[in-house]
Order: sequence, then C-alpha cells, then structure tokens
Amino acid sequence: MLRRIKFPDPLLLLSAFIFIAMIASYIVPAGKFDRQINEATGREIVVANSYHTEVSSPVTFFEMLVAIPKGMQQASSVIFFVFLVGGSFVVINKTGALNAAVDWLAVKFSSKEMMIIPVCVVLFASLGAIQNFQEEIIPLVPVLLLLCKRFGFDNLTAAAISIGAAMVGSAFSPINPFQVGIAQKIADIPLLSGAAYRSVFLILAVFCYFLLVRRWAYKTKKAPETNAVIDSKPFSKAHKAILGVIVATFAFLIIGVSRWDWDFEQMTALFFLSGIICGLLGGLGSSGTVKSFVEGFKDMAYAGLLIGFARAIYVVLEDGAIIDTLVNNLFSPLSQLPTAVSLGGITFMESLIHFPVPSVSGQGVLTMPLLTSLADLMEVPRQLMVLCYQYGAGLAELITPTNGALMAILMACKVSFAQWIKFSIKAYGLLIVLGMIAIYIGHIIGFS
Repeated sequence: MLRRIKFPDPLLLLSAFIFIAMIASYIVPAGKFDRQINEATGREIVVANSYHTEVSSPVTFFEMLVAIPKGMQQASSVIFFVFLVGGSFVVINKTGALNAAVDWLAVKFSSKEMMIIPVCVVLFASLGAIQNFQEEIIPLVPVLLLLCKRFGFDNLTAAAISIGAAMVGSAFSPINPFQVGIAQKIADIPLLSGAAYRSVFLILAVFCYFLLVRRWAYKTKKAPETNAVIDSKPFSKAHKAILGVIVATFAFLIIGVSRWDWDFEQMTALFFLSGIICGLLGGLGSSGTVKSFVEGFKDMAYAGLLIGFARAIYVVLEDGAIIDTLVNNLFSPLSQLPTAVSLGGITFMESLIHFPVPSVSGQGVLTMPLLTSLADLMEVPRQLMVLCYQYGAGLAELITPTNGALMAILMACKVSFAQWIKFSIKAYGLLIVLGMIAIYIGHIIGFS
C-alpha cells in the first residue's frame, strides 16, 4: 500500500498544512483559555475550565504568507544551530578524521556486525530518555551514514538507529525533563514518581523498536561500499587531535545542557568554535575552513527552510486564535466516555494535536492542565494522564512531518519522508499499543 503512495516534497507538504491552518481559521470558532504562571515550572500554563469564545480573527492569505518568515524567526535558534553545525561537520569531514574513525570502528566490529544496531539504538534511546535529544543528533549524521555504509546498511537505518531511537527513549522516559518532568510538575505530582513502572516499559519499548530496526536493516542490506576486510589506516596526530576536540565538544554540550541551562545559542557557538579549531588542526587553513563552512551552509539550507515552515503552521493557528478551541473540542467529550475508552481516546488525541503543535514541551504546557482536570473529573490518578500525554505526543514524533528536527535529519540522511513513514508507521503502531497496555495496566493497579 505505502509503496503505491507518492508523498509530495516535504516543503510542499508543510505548505499545504499552512494553507489548511489558514482555512481552518475561517471555519473553527476563535477561543482562548486563561493562562497564569505556574510557580513550580515558571511557565505560563492554561487555567482549567477557563475556555471562552472570542471575536473571530481569521488569517488572511497575505497574513498566512507573513507567518512563514515569522515561523523562521521564532525557530531561528534551531535553524542557525542546524546551519552552523552542518558547516562545522563539513569542515570536520574535509579533514578526513571521520573516515579514519569509521574505518577503525569497522575493523573493531568486523566480526561483531550484529552489535552495531543494538549498541546505537540503546545509546540514542538513552540520550532521548535523559535529555530529549533530537536536534543535537544532527552533528552525528555524517558519522552514522559512514558507519552504516561500511556494513551495507541503508541511509534510513542511520536515521532509525539515531533520531528514531531517541524519540522512543523520550516517549517512554521516566526522567525526561522536557516531557514527563514538565507534565508531572503541571499535574502537581512528585517528580520522578512512577519511575520504576515507566522504566519497565521503556526497556520493553526499546527492545521492540530494536527488533523492528534490525529487521529493516537486514531486509535492505546490500554489499558494503568497501571491502569486507578494511585496511584501517592509523590515525595521524591531527586526526587524533580532531577527534579529541569532537569528544570534548559533546562533553561540554552535555554538561552545558544539564548543568548550565544552555540553549541552542550556546550550543551553536560551541559547534562553531569546534569547527574552526578542527579546520585549523586538519590543515585546511583559514580559507579552506571558510569554504567548507559555506559548503555546509548550502547543504543545510533546505533543512532550515523545513524547520521554519513547520513552525509557521503553529503561527497561523495561534494568529487565528483557534489552537485553544481545537484542544478544548478534542478533549471535553472524552470525559463522558467509559474510563478505558476515554484513556485511549486521550492518548490518540495527544498524537493528533502533536501535528499542529510539534513541540512536546509546548504541548505539555498546553494540554496537561486540561488533562489534570479530566483526571479529577473521571476520578483516575493524574499519573495516568501523564502517561497518555507522554505516549501520545512522544510517539507521534515518529510520524509527524511538522517536526523540524526529524525533517532536518531525514534531509541530512537523504531519506524522503515517504521512505521514513514506511518504516516509522509500523514502529508507531507497535509502540502505541505497548503504551496503551501500560496505561490500562496502570488503570487496573491504580498507578499513581
């Protein structure tokens, strides 16, 4: 079935979503929730039961066009991160250090090919579970592509073992501050509560996902681009120094994000500095380093556009004052259904909402106050609503074309969205069933 479906170019797909959002602003009634600052999170959150209609403010065609540069402006920190990281890794690639590193890895794993996929899946799932890694994976794409090619795996496998695994880890994480952390704070339940229960299903989810990736990888496997026995060239001193800079860069990145509250601006500056140092260490000189940066900017231009267009969808919905109406109309009827059906419906709605709201933290801030009230109304533990949000929104990341990080990584891997959805829809289907099992068992045992 999916083989017969021809998906449009991602930029056309996102443009269509922007246009649909504009049309919706004329059809869907305008409305707003009152908002207040939550002392626990310092974020502005929705006040439950405060929805009220407002004067309609449909978005004109020209305002829809204006939303595109607005979206780029709002996503500028991510876009520039992609540009400068892309430039930095073209510089690093020109030095030959990456190829030398991959050759070394290929030799080390030459008799342990089966270990490549599980090691990468567990690594990236862990990064997703700990810090919601997505955009941070972009710098690693060149290395992953080279490594997969050495063993005959296709480019989609490189995306699956990295961004896909990270999304699975994030969705089932017991500690991810950008998903479960925000949701638990807003729901006014202890942080890290229910961590053991979540960890069990995290392990199951990563294992199930690994089986899917492994099946795909070996189904599409071709002859390696190099000989089966690779004559690994010894690292030069320059190569070792460059790899040392790369390791130090990621060490500072992890420390900066986890301890110093770094955002994209600081991470961008770090990679820019890393690229300059590596270019000079690799003998490219100032002129060669600059040219390599420019080449990287060209490669990432389309990815930057995708991120900006994805954000423009939310801008149109927000300008039309219909995003709150959509959320209110989706969730309110569910409270009247049997509990088991209602929990399933809420999870599905969270997945649906993630298309126009492709930020898991933003979606948590928007919907968790409503889910908290629903939990009290339905007399179910608030922890169950956190699970509904986690699994619904988190797993939707796998299939959401409005996710700028996903689209950027697919572009970097030269994988079309049609190719990706052929794999990811199966992963989403399997894991959402696992998530529902976790929710229903939690309902039966009174998980709180």
